[in-house]
Amino acid sequence: MSKAEQAKEFFLNGYNCAQAVLCAFAQEQGLDEKTALTLSSCFGGGLGRQREICGAVSAMCMALALKYAPNDPTDHAAKAAFYARIQEVCNRFKQENGSIICRELLGLTNAPSSPVPEKRTAAYYDHRPCADKVKSAAAILEQYFLEQ
Repeated sequence: MSKAEQAKEFFLNGYNCAQAVLCAFAQEQGLDEKTALTLSSCFGGGLGRQREICGAVSAMCMALALKYAPNDPTDHAAKAAFYARIQEVCNRFKQENGSIICRELLGLTNAPSSPVPEKRTAAYYDHRPCADKVKSAAAILEQYFLEQ
């Protein structure tokens, strides 16, 4: 099963968008599933349902960090190269999906005022593009890793 299909399956099983993407890549990046779920939990709904950066995009960046983030804070060249990687995958997502902003992807004009997530029902999955965005993010990241 591809990482894209794994991520979509995680999402359809109730995980948020960020959790779904990060968990699809966690093991191969040396991160156990429980830690991946915990670290990415706050990024769902565009950072705690604020509808800012899409959680799937945030998770792509977290997975990239696990593999490529520089450890030396004074190595500016490594930091620049890492940020270039982040920009590359974000730009790919933006080209494929039109935006990296959750509310724009959902067609909302404002962020919801409530922090309470919607219940995961068949109707929820039918009217939300999130499963496809999760799949897209994971496919972009999987392809990026293959290219490197």
